[in-house]
Amino acid sequence: MSRGFFRSTAIVGFTTLLSRITGLARDIVYASMVPVAALEVFVLANQIPNLLRRLFAEGAFSQAFVPVVAEYKTTRSPDEVRGLVDSVAGTLGTLLLGISILGVLAAPLIVLITAPGFSMKEGGQFPLAVEMLRWTFPYVLFVSLTALAGGVLNSYRQFALPAFTSVVLNLVMIVFAAWLSPYFEKPVVALAVGVFVGGIVQLLILIPPLLKLRLVRLPRWNLQHEAVRRIARLMGPAIIGSSMGQLSIIISTGIASLLSDGSMTWLYLADRLVEFPLGVFSIALATVILPSLSAQHASQSADDFSATLSWAVRLVCLIVIPASVALFTIAGPLTVTMYHRREFTDFDVEMTQIALMAFSFALLGWSLIKVLAPGYYARQDTKGPVKVAMRALGLTMVLNLVVVGILAATGNLKSNGAHALLALTNGVGAIFNATMLYVGLRRRKILHRHPGGVALLMKIAAASVAMAAFLWWFGGSLSEWLDATTSQRVIWLCGLVAGGGATYFGVLWLLGVRPLQFKVQAVPAH
Repeated sequence: MSRGFFRSTAIVGFTTLLSRITGLARDIVYASMVPVAALEVFVLANQIPNLLRRLFAEGAFSQAFVPVVAEYKTTRSPDEVRGLVDSVAGTLGTLLLGISILGVLAAPLIVLITAPGFSMKEGGQFPLAVEMLRWTFPYVLFVSLTALAGGVLNSYRQFALPAFTSVVLNLVMIVFAAWLSPYFEKPVVALAVGVFVGGIVQLLILIPPLLKLRLVRLPRWNLQHEAVRRIARLMGPAIIGSSMGQLSIIISTGIASLLSDGSMTWLYLADRLVEFPLGVFSIALATVILPSLSAQHASQSADDFSATLSWAVRLVCLIVIPASVALFTIAGPLTVTMYHRREFTDFDVEMTQIALMAFSFALLGWSLIKVLAPGYYARQDTKGPVKVAMRALGLTMVLNLVVVGILAATGNLKSNGAHALLALTNGVGAIFNATMLYVGLRRRKILHRHPGGVALLMKIAAASVAMAAFLWWFGGSLSEWLDATTSQRVIWLCGLVAGGGATYFGVLWLLGVRPLQFKVQAVPAH
């Protein structure tokens, strides 16, 4: 690996970690400043443009645009590169401007479809959601143009500033929530305005380096441009694949709106705690292995391909299994330490705790999906993961409908804790998805079984049980955590994490697990 490539990877990795930290800080501020019944309205208003963001910006568009602009930079003249940027910016910007205007006008209908329960509640959630969605919906325009600018800069090996834009967004949203919200008639609306302003700031900070590269002239509509049409064709399969997960989220959100007030907030905050290890470790690992897998497939190194994939799966099991167990065991202490302040009550802690316990089962499934899917993508197989995702979505939908049907039939639709069942069904869907991806790779003899893999899993399980026992014994009761001060909670939680980690790796060492077992070793097919 060249020094330049390592430096770029380190920059992106560091800013990703910083983004996760500031994002968690943002959610901590939200939980302390806004009652959960009002915060769940913002959760919906922020979730809808973010779903479109993952389709148009982070997902399908970025995957299609970056290779094309890199090709133009290498094989075409600078003027042709500028023509590409102008045409894509003008065409994408015009389309998304139209979508944003439509979203603002149709906000009441969108809220009614995605959160039907709001129209039945007496707390004014429906009109508030419409008002906030009209502020947040244009974010999809700003963030998509930010992704375009970032893609161009990445092609010119400028990684730091594009990667830092998400940190800037989090900081702007924190400022609006912590300092500017008291000046609003409805303080929670400040969160939505923060999304709008943050999206603009994200885009503005990338314009100066683009001007310095002389790549920005006048964006124009040009759907006939060869590169624009090629990018549109490449986006098609990616949009279908990305939409499966987003559709699952929309369905779960709609169901959660039918449950008791605060359900969407509890699910959101619990999910954010699960997303932290997922983003810092699992997504980073998937990003690292994809280029290697692609190169090994291109060179027809089947054994090396399998070895890399097997190594990633073993590493996920080593780190994520105990992480899932820890999230389940100390869900209460973790929730109290992160969120229990001011507006976030003892009851909110209990409800978020059980949601986090349910979500802990999904962490392993989501992590395995992140490292198994590249085994298909590296072989230029985009249909396989999409088919599996559709089946997993179907299973999750069926389970959600069964859960809602049973709750409605028994009169428990508004009962405390019903929201955790939605988290559990998503976990089942994630495990099913990961299992099907693994089975598919094994059936095609792409992924070979690693010698000693079952024995290693048993040792990881034993060490995880020992760690859970340590965390349970020294974790204390939830009431003790609620009575503790913030500094006491932080020190106690750090002690639990350190002691639990030492217990886990200590037991693994005693069972004979050594670092050398996690070297990438080719395993021939048999």
